Amino acid sequence: MSISIDVARQVLEASKQRAKELRSPVSIAIVDAGGHLVLFERMMSPYGWATGNISIAKANTAVMFNQPTDAVAQWGSGIPGFASSMATMTEGKFIMASGGWPIRIGGATIGGIGVSGGNAPGRDEEIARAGLTAVGSQVAATPIPESALTNSTASAPLAERPLAQYDASTTQHLPLDQNSRYNGESFDQSNSNRPGGQE
Repeated sequence: MSISIDVARQVLEASKQRAKELRSPVSIAIVDAGGHLVLFERMMSPYGWATGNISIAKANTAVMFNQPTDAVAQWGSGIPGFASSMATMTEGKFIMASGGWPIRIGGATIGGIGVSGGNAPGRDEEIARAGLTAVGSQVAATPIPESALTNSTASAPLAERPLAQYDASTTQHLPLDQNSRYNGESFDQSNSNRPGGQE
């Protein structure tokens, strides 16, 4: 199951509306469950060209790990070489920065949203969440406890606070395709058994 163009438009329009309310022109990318671009808008055209690629990378990262990009940044930063390796392997479609979220309907991830270019800390997150809320997407996250926040962050509105972790326990996984060759057992990950392997 993947995001329809109608649902993608609803997410994009709600995010744009919130960005306008905040006077924060951003780039917004919506991808499907496979990370393919479905909709994109750069509100600050012709400026902000970098934010376009960043928003697409955020949407892809959220779908790739089925987590908000802020959560990926938190655990990924502790793995030496992780960010550079992933960015290289995905040809720039990976980034460790907040503003990307998976879009979930009925427990299934159907796509992702990425927002970049917010004019204040937490704006990308707030704008992305507005789009998610518009379509009833599950936004499951656990805020960092007050005691762990610095004084400047503790007084910030909840939408501007970083996320401690993503609660994946609420995610429902689709049943395995009975025609799939992978059945949950371990398998050989070398290139030797893949078409064009032996590199």
